[in-house]
Amino acid sequence: MNAFQHSRRMLRRSHVLLILLAAAGMATAHDISGNAALTSDYVWRGSTQSHGDAAAQAGFKVPTESGFYASAWGSSVEFAPDTHASSELDFTVGWGKQLSEDWALDANVLHYRYPSTTVDLNWTELNTTLTWKNNYWLSLAWSPEALGTTQDGLYSQLGARVPVKERLRLEAMAGYYTLQDAPGGGYAHGQVSAIWAIAAPLELRVSAHATDRHARDLFGDDFAGSRWEVAVQGAF
Repeated sequence: MNAFQHSRRMLRRSHVLLILLAAAGMATAHDISGNAALTSDYVWRGSTQSHGDAAAQAGFKVPTESGFYASAWGSSVEFAPDTHASSELDFTVGWGKQLSEDWALDANVLHYRYPSTTVDLNWTELNTTLTWKNNYWLSLAWSPEALGTTQDGLYSQLGARVPVKERLRLEAMAGYYTLQDAPGGGYAHGQVSAIWAIAAPLELRVSAHATDRHARDLFGDDFAGSRWEVAVQGAF
């Protein structure tokens, strides 16, 4: 077995470890947080995961004092009809801490799971995010089975959060997804969002998304390109 096959097998089996570590995290947790959203379109890395339709989403996170945490998140989805995918479940175990007054680091293993599908779409990814002053970040994510395939994928993102008023902030991010077998070697996308704090804990988020032509070649015009998204979200 070569190194690629070994890493792929280890990542495919890691969802079992994720569940076990999540249970361990719950046993020693000191706080639990959650989130929920209703969005007009579930857009992930520039492409719609709900075929432009509304999606309901919810999740929770269980941290520990040492910085380790476990989380679970779910959303309704709509992929190609032949897959019959209608839901996505994400399971994460990771570690996150403030490195100094200005810098913070988060590293995790994330398993994407799509129940009741006719094809195997499940895959696992390694992620890390470095944050500066809580408002600027660089994220990297790698998987040897990107998007549920057998191709290598490396995703990178730069983002910024800018407070405008007490109840209004802007967020902008630019990402590039390097994919081994994709037309052009990958695709670029960008996102700009305005988030208004309606009343705690509810927020209204309006986002504009855009991708380059390589994303349209990869996913099709119905899933990539330019689109708007409006969401009501809350954290508790």
